[in-house]
Amino acid sequence: MKLDVIKLDGGKAGSVELDEGLFGLEPRADILHRVVRWQRNKAMAGTHKVKTRSETSYSTKKIYRQKGTGGARHGDRNAPIFRKGGIYKGPTPRSHAHDLPKKFRKLGLCHALSAKMKAGELVVIDAAESDGKTGALAKQLKNLGWKRALIIDGAEVNEGFARAAANIEGLDVLPSMGANVYDILKRDTLVLTKAGVEALEARLK
Repeated sequence: MKLDVIKLDGGKAGSVELDEGLFGLEPRADILHRVVRWQRNKAMAGTHKVKTRSETSYSTKKIYRQKGTGGARHGDRNAPIFRKGGIYKGPTPRSHAHDLPKKFRKLGLCHALSAKMKAGELVVIDAAESDGKTGALAKQLKNLGWKRALIIDGAEVNEGFARAAANIEGLDVLPSMGANVYDILKRDTLVLTKAGVEALEARLK
C-alpha cells in the first residue's frame, strides 16, 4: 500500500510503499489489550508495604492475665485486632510483571500500526530534523494540526529535533526500538519518518 510523504513545513515529498503485513491487518482489540496490560503491569513499581505483627513497635508482653478479667483472651498489642497493631496478609513488595511471548508482543505492535493506518491517523514525513528551536517546531506542528502526536524516527533521534520537541506538550519522540503499543495508542496521531518505516519493517518482518 502507498502513502504520501510530507515535510514538516507541509510540502510534499513523494510517496512510500508500506508493508501489508504490518500496516494492513484487521486490528484486534483483544490482542492490543493483552499487550498494553503486559506493558503497564511490567511498569508498576510494586513497592507497596505494610507492617506485620512482628514489625510493629509495641512490647511483646502479654497485656493482661489469661483468666479472671472478664475480657477476651489476648497476647500482646501487636495483634491485628488492635489499633496500630500489625496488618494480617497485607501487601508486600513484589513484581506485577507477567510473561507474554515475543511473537505475541510483535503481533501487538503490528496491530497497533494497522489500527492507526485504518483510522487515518498515520502520517509519514521525510525526516524529523530541526535546528533545536522549540517555537519554530511548535508553529510547524500547529500548521499541520497535530495536537497529540508520537513521532517515531530511525535508529537514533536527531539531537536538534529532540531538543526542540522536549518542551512541547502532547508531543513524544522515540527511536524505532522504543516503538511500543501503549505509546502508539495513547496519541491521536502516529508520525513515522522514512527511516522509521524502514527500521520498523526490518524489526518486525
